[in-house]
Amino acid sequence: MQEKIIILDFGSQTTQLIGRRIRELNIYSEIIPYNKYPYGQEAEQDIIGVILSGSPLSVYDEGAYKVDIPAIAAAVPVLGICYGAQLMSLSYGGKVEPAPSREYGRANLNYVDSACALFEGIEPGAQVWMSHGDTITALPESFRRVASTAEVHLAAFEAGPRMWGVQFHPEVYHSECGMRLLENFAVRVCGAKCSWSAQSFIESTVAELKATLGDDRVILGLSGGVDSSVAAVLLNRAIGDRLTCIFVDHGMLRKNEFADVLRDYQCLGLNVIGVDASEKFFADLAGVIDPERKRKIIGADFIEVFDAEAAKITDARWLAQGTIYPDCIESLSITGTVIKSHHNVGGLPERMNLRLCEPLRLLFKDEVRAVGRALGMPEHLISRHPFPGPGLAVRILGDVTREKVAVLQEADHIFIQGLRDSGLYNQVWQAGVILLPVQSVGVMGDERTYERAVALRAVTSTDAMTADWAHLPYDFLAKVSNDIIRRVRGVNRVCYDVSSKPPATIEWE
Repeated sequence: MQEKIIILDFGSQTTQLIGRRIRELNIYSEIIPYNKYPYGQEAEQDIIGVILSGSPLSVYDEGAYKVDIPAIAAAVPVLGICYGAQLMSLSYGGKVEPAPSREYGRANLNYVDSACALFEGIEPGAQVWMSHGDTITALPESFRRVASTAEVHLAAFEAGPRMWGVQFHPEVYHSECGMRLLENFAVRVCGAKCSWSAQSFIESTVAELKATLGDDRVILGLSGGVDSSVAAVLLNRAIGDRLTCIFVDHGMLRKNEFADVLRDYQCLGLNVIGVDASEKFFADLAGVIDPERKRKIIGADFIEVFDAEAAKITDARWLAQGTIYPDCIESLSITGTVIKSHHNVGGLPERMNLRLCEPLRLLFKDEVRAVGRALGMPEHLISRHPFPGPGLAVRILGDVTREKVAVLQEADHIFIQGLRDSGLYNQVWQAGVILLPVQSVGVMGDERTYERAVALRAVTSTDAMTADWAHLPYDFLAKVSNDIIRRVRGVNRVCYDVSSKPPATIEWE
């Protein structure tokens, strides 16, 4: 039995951070929509605790998301965060009202009940992060206050041995006591054994894959990135030569990537088929400038090319993909808001007649890397930066042509190789060059130029849900800029992107 803590998602942008923080404690967590909780003793037997997330809604909104909290709390401990805490209070007769002004930002606890299990080791003065429009103004009779700030009297409450609520967000970095609070809930209250690890994930997943796939043949669409590579090695361990990998070159990979990746996969002992379909992709992208259309065209073309190749493997029953948690999260939240479409999320054409296998679907990127290392994969594959499925097509703002791709490949190669040569590559989560849809005036060899501008993008992150721009050394940026302008014909200006996620995304499209 795999013990787990369930996070019920009410649509908060930080729900995934709750799950991520629990995973950091070596405890398996799973995020499910608020209305998918598996009520019933048999379904709940491996659940040791439940966390109710925040939400963009008010508990008083028409259609506000609600769950049967008494039924859940009768079986396992429950922690409500922000909206979750408000919903708990309201469910038992408390009062929630709009705050006089939106309570947002840093705050400090000025009162903490040291006898409360949730706040063990947390002292008055600890910094927390508030982000809410409503606030709890009266607790039900059976509840008691266990923490306050100067502005929020009922910052946290306790209700008997099974229920707690906090008005602040312990999952975000700015809540300095947040990890301790979540650990108190998961370990002290729920009794988690903290035994979940990359190795335990491999063992349980391989066993599950063997049981699910049986003697069936599986086809996997490789992208060259960490996710699909780890998925391939994991599946190879489970079913061996019944796995066939297909690597489609859409023409928008990094410089020399198609040949390099094929060589790496063959060294791993994988059965790989390489397909050069660049002519089709460039033809279908001709004149397209909308980023969402680019992604959808590339996704559709990939399926078409993949389908044609997969049809040659007549006994295949499954399609495997390297889908990970952030892909699913960004493609569609429970509120129905699409941030961007991911080419490997959203189902398969019925004509393919294949079932979907996504062994990494519940892992964050750093967890995927940990699994890859535990599988014994080469470090240069594991530490490779994330790269978008549509490739350089979404790093070219405007229409995509072979000539633009060639320019961007050269500039990108200089930047990435420069990071490696300077020992900065592993300090950065993701990096690349963006080809901008503008031209600028320059001077080269005493002559006027009117050529393209590019932007360097480098970020630091742990899970891709949030990211900060990488503070690279000025001398490094100066050298990269000079090398690009000097060596890449058609570029005379280099900029550096200093925006974080949010509000920006990591990619420009």
